[in-house]
Amino acid sequence: MNAASPSPSIAIIGAGPAGLFAAEILSARGCRVQVFDQMPSVGRKLLMAGRSDLNLTHSEPLDRFLQRYGKAQDWLEPIIRAFSPEALTEWAEGLGQSCFSGSSGRVFPTAMKASPLLRAWLRRLAEQGTEIHTRHRFVGWNGERLLFETPDGQKSVQADATLLTMGGASWSRLGSDGCWADLLTGETAPFAPANCGFLPDWPTDFAARHEGSVLHSVGLSFGTRQTRGDLTITSRGLEGSALYALSADLRERILNERRAVLTLDLRPTLSAEDVLKRLLAQRERESQTNRLRKALSLDAPSRELLRFATPKDASPLQLAQNIKALPLPLIGMDALDRAISTAGGVRQDAVDGRFMLKSRPGVFVAGEMLDWEAPTGGYLLQGCFSTAHAAANGVLGWLESCNSAIA
Repeated sequence: MNAASPSPSIAIIGAGPAGLFAAEILSARGCRVQVFDQMPSVGRKLLMAGRSDLNLTHSEPLDRFLQRYGKAQDWLEPIIRAFSPEALTEWAEGLGQSCFSGSSGRVFPTAMKASPLLRAWLRRLAEQGTEIHTRHRFVGWNGERLLFETPDGQKSVQADATLLTMGGASWSRLGSDGCWADLLTGETAPFAPANCGFLPDWPTDFAARHEGSVLHSVGLSFGTRQTRGDLTITSRGLEGSALYALSADLRERILNERRAVLTLDLRPTLSAEDVLKRLLAQRERESQTNRLRKALSLDAPSRELLRFATPKDASPLQLAQNIKALPLPLIGMDALDRAISTAGGVRQDAVDGRFMLKSRPGVFVAGEMLDWEAPTGGYLLQGCFSTAHAAANGVLGWLESCNSAIA
C-alpha cells in the first residue's frame, strides 16, 4: 500500500477459516478490515471439526496431495503451491499451536482441538485492528453498498473491496446454508453433497438391526480407485472416510445411472488363496455362519451382507471370491445438509485469476463458496486457507492497480 494513501477498507463476509485468514493477511498489510457473520459467534464449523481432532492438513508428498482435488486440481494447484501444507503448519505453530503428523500422514495440533487455536487467532486479529460483527446476515447490494440484516434492523456498509467467504451448503445450523447462491444467479454450479453418506440397496430392516455397527478396515473399490478404512452403518446407510474419498465418482454415477456398485473387500490383509484355505480348513458340517465367524472372524453385518450376495449352496470358492469382492449397490446419497462438505458453488469461469467476480469488480470469493471439492484428511481446510491466501493477495493487487490507475 502507498503510505500516503488512506488505508483501504475491506469487508469480509463470513467468519470461518477462509474469512479469518484473509482478514489476518489484509489487516497485517494495513487495511481496515471488518468481518461480518450471520451467526452469534465465529468459527463454528471449525470448532465442530475440532471436537474430534482438528485435522489441519496432510503431510503426504505435494504432487500426490494435489491429486486429491480431482477435477479442480489444475485450478487449485498454483494457489496450494503458493500456500502449502507446510506453510499452514508453520502458521498454526506461529499461533503457539505445535503440530504433529499422525501415522496416516494427517497433520493435527498437539492440543487435538480447535478452541486454543481459535482463541490465539482472534487475539492476533484484534491486535491487528480487525473488527468482527456477528448477527449480520448479508442480503445483497444497494448499488456499491453492502446490505445486512441485523437485530437492530437493516445496515449498509461501504467498502473499497469485499471478500465473500460464506461457506458451502451443508451444516446450515453452523452457518453454511448456501442461501447466498440466490445473490449470484448465473455464476454458480448446483450444490451437491460431498464427503457424504450413501444409501445402499439393502433390506429396509438391515440398517435398523445393525445401526452403529462398524465394518472394520475393509477395502473399497470403484472403477480404478481403491481406499481402505472403517465403514459405519447408520439409520440411513453407510458413512466413513474411506467412502468419502470415493464420493465424487460415486455421486456422478448415481446421478447419471441411478445406482453405483461399490466393491468391498472384507478381509483386505488376506489374499484370495488365504481366504479359501481358511474356509476349507473348517469342518464340512459347519454352517456358513460358523465357518465365516471361525475362519475369518467376520462380524454379523459382514456375514449378512455376504448372504445377500451369495447363494446358500455356494462353494467355498464362490464364498471366498465374494469376501474379497463383495458387490454393494448404492442408490442414493445422504441429505445435502448432512454432508461434511459440498460440491458446487461459484464456478471457476465466474472469477478471474485474482478470485474476483468478473461481474462485480472489487468483490472476491474464497473458501468453500468456490466450486471445488476434496476428501477429508486435511484437504478441505487446506483448500480454504490456500484460496483465502490467494484471494487476499488478489484484493491487495487489485487495490494497488486501482491506485496506480488513479495516480
